[in-house]
Amino acid sequence: MKYYAKPLARLINELSRLPGIGGKTAQRLAFHILSMEEKEARALADSIIEAKQKMTYCSVCGNLTDTDPCVICSDPSRDRSVICVVETPKDVVAMEKIKEYNGLYHVLHGAISPMEGIGPEDINLKQLIVRLQNEDVRELILATNPNIEGEATAMYIARLIKPSGIRVSRIAHGIPVGGDLEYADEVTLLKAMEGRREL
Repeated sequence: MKYYAKPLARLINELSRLPGIGGKTAQRLAFHILSMEEKEARALADSIIEAKQKMTYCSVCGNLTDTDPCVICSDPSRDRSVICVVETPKDVVAMEKIKEYNGLYHVLHGAISPMEGIGPEDINLKQLIVRLQNEDVRELILATNPNIEGEATAMYIARLIKPSGIRVSRIAHGIPVGGDLEYADEVTLLKAMEGRREL
């Protein structure tokens, strides 16, 4: 980046470290930021710093929050007998967007992956066990991602929890709405067949 002035080269370099941002996109973003009014650029910088300083993890569910406990855990209208287990705070947002689920959440902050050296002790699993012992939970919904790591995590949690008598369910997965059977892979079709339900 010798053809850029040092401050611009640093900005491009920092932006390119963000996930999903390559060199060209970082360059476009940097030039866009430089074309902004100083007030807008300061607002962007301040919002990044404020989010970094004020956001923390909920001591109950592990979701990102600016209050502890988070607004979901402290909402008395939520069904406290159902906990949906997800991998990341982004998954909580995805579930909340459907506006149909009214239970609580538990964020694992990852998934079991022996290939990457991530075991059950490396994710937020101990806190889930403590919650299940201290709260009157009747169902645990496993909403981990439908990949090898997510499936392994769901199976591990199911085997761990089932002896306690708590109902353990897994979100369905298979053919997406609007998808065509001819384009689905064998594993997706198999999961769709396994998860079929009576109409």
